[in-house]
Amino acid sequence: MIPFSVLDLAPVPDGSSVADALQNTLDLARHAESWGYRRFWLAEHHNMAGIASAATSVLIGQVAAATKTIRVGAGGVMLPNHAPLIIAEQFGTLATLYPDRIDLGLGRAPGHRHGHGPRPAAGARRWRGFSA
Repeated sequence: MIPFSVLDLAPVPDGSSVADALQNTLDLARHAESWGYRRFWLAEHHNMAGIASAATSVLIGQVAAATKTIRVGAGGVMLPNHAPLIIAEQFGTLATLYPDRIDLGLGRAPGHRHGHGPRPAAGARRWRGFSA
């Protein structure tokens, strides 16, 4: 059988709340698990009114707690937006709480500056040699 995954952005439907969107994500993860999907990925997006997945590690913890076997992971934590040590600690803690179920995808998001953080070239130099 081909191992299928789900990628969720925790969309906030028109007329719904962020709380509704987060509950929908938990419901989708439970269904995906019952349907035999192997992984449930959450995408990190910031400053978007229609997306509720900005706090990816928090949401991953909630999804892992609401399921039993499906692997749960970040479809990409953009390191220039976060302190790498914090991400390592958060995902290390999640991996301890949910052994063999947590996945971490990393990226550098050179286009997501919005006037903050290092220039993309500086970020590339800073992260050269980092591997996960």
